[in-house]
Amino acid sequence: MGRRPVFLAILAAALVLVPAAPVAASPAPSRFDLDSADIPALQARMASGRLTAVGLTRLYLDRIHRIDGKVNAVLALNPSALGQAASSDARRRAHRLRGPLDGIPVLVKDNVDTRDQWTTAGSRALRSYPAADATLLTRLRTAGAVILGKANLSEWANFRAAKPTSGWSGVGGQTNNPYVLDRNPCGSSAGSAAGVAASLAQVAIGSETDGSIVCPAGMTATVGHKPSLGLVSRTGVVPISAEQDTAGPIARNVVDVALTLSVLQGRDPADPATLTYPRTQPTDYAKLLRPGVLRGARIGLWRLPVLGPATDAVMTSARNSLVKAGATVVEVSLPYQARLGELEFPALLTEFHRDIDAYLATRPRGPRNLAELIAYNRADPLERTCFAGQELFEQALTAPPPTDPGYLAGRAELSGLARRSLDETLAAYDLDAIASPTNPPAWKTDCAVGDNDVIPSSTPAAVAGYPDVTVPAGFAGPLPVGISFMGSRWSDARMLALAADFERVAPARVPPRYLPTLPS
Repeated sequence: MGRRPVFLAILAAALVLVPAAPVAASPAPSRFDLDSADIPALQARMASGRLTAVGLTRLYLDRIHRIDGKVNAVLALNPSALGQAASSDARRRAHRLRGPLDGIPVLVKDNVDTRDQWTTAGSRALRSYPAADATLLTRLRTAGAVILGKANLSEWANFRAAKPTSGWSGVGGQTNNPYVLDRNPCGSSAGSAAGVAASLAQVAIGSETDGSIVCPAGMTATVGHKPSLGLVSRTGVVPISAEQDTAGPIARNVVDVALTLSVLQGRDPADPATLTYPRTQPTDYAKLLRPGVLRGARIGLWRLPVLGPATDAVMTSARNSLVKAGATVVEVSLPYQARLGELEFPALLTEFHRDIDAYLATRPRGPRNLAELIAYNRADPLERTCFAGQELFEQALTAPPPTDPGYLAGRAELSGLARRSLDETLAAYDLDAIASPTNPPAWKTDCAVGDNDVIPSSTPAAVAGYPDVTVPAGFAGPLPVGISFMGSRWSDARMLALAADFERVAPARVPPRYLPTLPS
């Protein structure tokens, strides 16, 4: 799902940089703007000899050591990062590069299994090594990416407490919004989005059940892509619901997201959802990002005034930019939203109990099931310092089983209405996409109060399993607001192309200034 900060010491051993192999000294890279550099530009610099993968990785490690004390986005660094970068440089010298991600530093949300680092989902109960890499990690490694480390997250992807605080975990403490540090980064992929926004990595991997990629991306002026269900394998990703979960990329620009998605996507025999992946699906999304895609497109604007006048003003500006780019914009409302809100939570309770038990059974150490996890939290006072309760765990433990007729009927209605809400609206107005505000301005982080996150825009695509791409749209004062592009299932390439053209005609992102707070 998408969610008084307590900072816990990150294990020193996890933060010591010990290369897996000797790393030759590399020349200092010529000066350039790391924040605005995209992957194609970085690859061009490396091809010309002005930069190496080791030099790029050191730039990011240096920023982490200088900047992350303010943001707290990086839960643990990978001790082999410089060794991975050196291997990439060796491949370049041998003319054996593996593609555009070779040598590119990537942060991974700490609910994605990594065989060489603990995978905790932010929980002290899970401080151990998983049995194997997640499938998506294997794909990143095969592509030559440098796995820089693990990003902090909302513990258990915000599916533990009734009033959680996004970006807090028992292992990592509180992640802050780099634009205004006492404001929330949203969640659950808080560290992934805040880390990319603060230029602590070129790309990060997040995951989403409902809002957990797009909301933190919107709140931190980054680009986030929640893919169609089945486009990216979930094997080895700590679950909430197999009916809705997916992983996806976060970056500072659309082209980096598209290049990363091209590596992540594909069938996985261990994940049944990917078996419906169409053989006609593009495999290089970046090639489809062409200027002028918005000209002649029909965009439905779902304004959601509940998110406040500042957000609505950003949407008005976005509408004007879309029209100026040659799109036709039609104001729409999506049907069935109240019913979706009634049905989603009960379904997720049943699915979480089923799926977390199956996942925990794969872990060599730690709790073996949800009941043991609940018992652990009761015995660990540090797990109750911000996520004070575990009401969702307790409700899931007693939820109807996945064979229950009431659950089956509710899930069928829920998924069907979500698909209809988008399909019927797209068809009724002959739309290419539906655009909506991704988020309101970030709220103040307060552990005693929890999140202020009634953000309905992510739910239709999340429940339907359809793509949702958010791109920076503007600011409410110093706080970012994103715009989401949603379409039918498997229309990921089209949504990325529309988002990229919007990014081109209405560039909104500026680097964060790490303001301590806002004036009263």
